[in-house]
Amino acid sequence: MTTSFAKFGNELYTGKRSYNFVSSKKIWFIIAAVAVAISILLPVVKGGYNLGIDFRGGSEFTVSNVKTTESAPGEKAVHDVVPGAVPRVANVAGSTMRIQTDKLSDDQTIKIKTDLAKAYGVTENQVTSTFIGPTWGQDVTKQALIGLAVFVGLAALLMALYFRTWKMSVSALAGMLVTMFCTAGIYSLSDFEVTPSAIIGFLTVLSYSLYDTVVVFDKIRENTSDITTSSRRTFAEEVNLAVNQTLVRSINTMMVAVLPVAAILFIGAGLLGAGTLRDLSLALFVGILIGTAATIFIAAPLYAWLRQSEPELQKQAKKVATRRAAAASANSEAAAV
Repeated sequence: MTTSFAKFGNELYTGKRSYNFVSSKKIWFIIAAVAVAISILLPVVKGGYNLGIDFRGGSEFTVSNVKTTESAPGEKAVHDVVPGAVPRVANVAGSTMRIQTDKLSDDQTIKIKTDLAKAYGVTENQVTSTFIGPTWGQDVTKQALIGLAVFVGLAALLMALYFRTWKMSVSALAGMLVTMFCTAGIYSLSDFEVTPSAIIGFLTVLSYSLYDTVVVFDKIRENTSDITTSSRRTFAEEVNLAVNQTLVRSINTMMVAVLPVAAILFIGAGLLGAGTLRDLSLALFVGILIGTAATIFIAAPLYAWLRQSEPELQKQAKKVATRRAAAASANSEAAAV
């Protein structure tokens, strides 16, 4: 298996085996556009994201060492005090329950705390309550948006300075934005709560997407450093070769990054009930997969498309076509003899 994969990577690097990522760019762009559109529409159709208490504000109760992890006792304890309330009850760890409600008065908080202790068979000391006001939620939202804007701005600037061309910067940002929108869309579909941890996960995913793009673009720059004097391949072909040459590295990096995250998401959160980790792990898991795909199918082909109309590259493409025509003619004459 290892030998076969190494052979596969070597064939990709030498060009013996090649996948036409760049020539199929229109298909990738259409798929990406549809995916982004669906990702934007999903939250609208669902009525918005499932915002956590840090964003919407409200009261939260944490019950430790519960006798049962069913949600019904917690819901009943809240309804008995506030009939019209819509509590969110979740098992956030093995024997810990979290109950979230809208803003409560002091009397309501005390009564619900007592009822929760009875409902889950614990003492009142094992029930803690906190209140997060709307101002705090607004501040968290504002800081999250500022963080995202600053990250995207700095990423665009650094990419332009590093590669010394705005076209690479735009291509990298396009891949990153596809990653961001699609990850957010899938997160919305899962109905997981949007928490500060999830926001951190999104920003981490964008960093990973940018890192993977830089690796591929570095190889593209290396392959095309003498493109105007070369008649070996066209610019688009050199870009495609670079993507193929870094394909195994991208897959290996993705697997190394996604496996521990998958363990947290499916084993930690899914089987062991570590609910506090599932928002972060879902954002990372989905984002890493999409970020890798966005680099290969969006960023690199878009860069080739943005540069294909440059006069120097069109002239170089004609030179390649002329050389190939001459070589084909020579081969035909040799075969005839």
